Amino acid sequence: MNRICARLEKLSQKSQKAFIPFIVAGDPDLDKTEQLVLELERAGADCIELGVPFSDPIADGIVIQEAAQRALAQGVSLRDVVSFVKKVRTKTQVPLLLFTYFNPVLAYGMDTLARDAARAGVDGILCVDLPPEEAGDYKKYMDEHNIVTVFLVAPTSPDERIALIAKQSTGFIYYVSRTGVTGVRNQVEQSVPAMVQKIKAFSNKPVCVGFGVSTPEQAQQVAGYADGVIVGSAIVKIIGDYQNSPYLIKVVGDLARSLARAIKNP
Repeated sequence: MNRICARLEKLSQKSQKAFIPFIVAGDPDLDKTEQLVLELERAGADCIELGVPFSDPIADGIVIQEAAQRALAQGVSLRDVVSFVKKVRTKTQVPLLLFTYFNPVLAYGMDTLARDAARAGVDGILCVDLPPEEAGDYKKYMDEHNIVTVFLVAPTSPDERIALIAKQSTGFIYYVSRTGVTGVRNQVEQSVPAMVQKIKAFSNKPVCVGFGVSTPEQAQQVAGYADGVIVGSAIVKIIGDYQNSPYLIKVVGDLARSLARAIKNP
C-alpha cells in the first residue's frame, strides 16, 4: 500500500490525527532539507509536504514565495527534488508528498515524472494549479505508478465540484481553510468545521486542512474535526529566519514537536 494511505489508515484505526508539515525543497539548500526531513519525522510528522521551487507560486504568500526564491537561487528544480527523494529514502520511509505547479510537471513530462517519482520513493503529488476537470492524463499516469493525487477544495467550491474533487483525490482531500494565498493567520476561519463535515458527506477519504494554520493552539483546534493538519508558512518562516544559524534544525524541530503534541491531543 502507498505510504500516505497506509499512514492515514493506521492513524484512523487509532482515532489519531495526522501532522503534515510543509517545507520547500532546497531552502536554504538540499543538505539542510535532508536534515529537516529527518528532524520533522523525529518530531512526529506523519507525512511531509515538499514544495517544489517555482518562479511564479500563485497560491503562496510572501513567506513561501521567498523560500522558493532561495531554493531557485540554489538551482533546485523538480528533477533535483525527485533525485533528493531517492537519496533521502536511504534514511527514512516517512511518507513524502510533492507540492508543485503544473508548468514543471509539463516540462518534465507527466508519464516520465510518474515513473521517476515512483522509482525515487515519492508517495504523492499535489499539483496546485491543475484543476481536476483537466487532470485526466495526469491522474492516469499517477494511478499507474501508485502515486497519490491530492486536489484542493476551497471555501467557495460548489457541491458538484466537491464531489468531483473527492472522486479524483486519492490518499486524502486537502481543504484550503481560507480564500487567498498561504500564510500565517491570527485565527482559523469559523466556517472550517462545517466545510469539513460537508466534504465528508461526499467521501469517506480523510480530509486534511491547511492554509493559515500556524500555532499549536490553531492546530489543536483543527485536529478536533479534521483528519489531518497541514502547517507550512509558520515552519518556512523559521527556516528563513534561521537559514544561516547553527540552530536551524533544532528550532524547527521544537516547533514541530509542539505542533505534533497539539494535533495528537485535540
